[in-house]
Amino acid sequence: PLSPIQCTYPEAARRLRIEGRVVLEAIILKNGTVGSVRILRSLNELLDQAAVDCLRSYRFDPGKINGRPVDSYYVLSVQYTLQGG
Repeated sequence: PLSPIQCTYPEAARRLRIEGRVVLEAIILKNGTVGSVRILRSLNELLDQAAVDCLRSYRFDPGKINGRPVDSYYVLSVQYTLQGG
């Protein structure tokens, strides 16, 4: 990623006190945008969608072979943890 990935915790999921990890696999396209995204580890529909939306909002330095940009895989793990009990 061109900047650190920081995903927001949806307020509805926070009120329901849902915690855990969502794991995503994405194709990073040659132009640095996010192509298809697949959920490898689901947690809850609210948090799954928040993680996908978060990942799609970022731009990446694409993978390169012989100095030429190529599509590549990227795996992101998003941990949602309630703070303060």
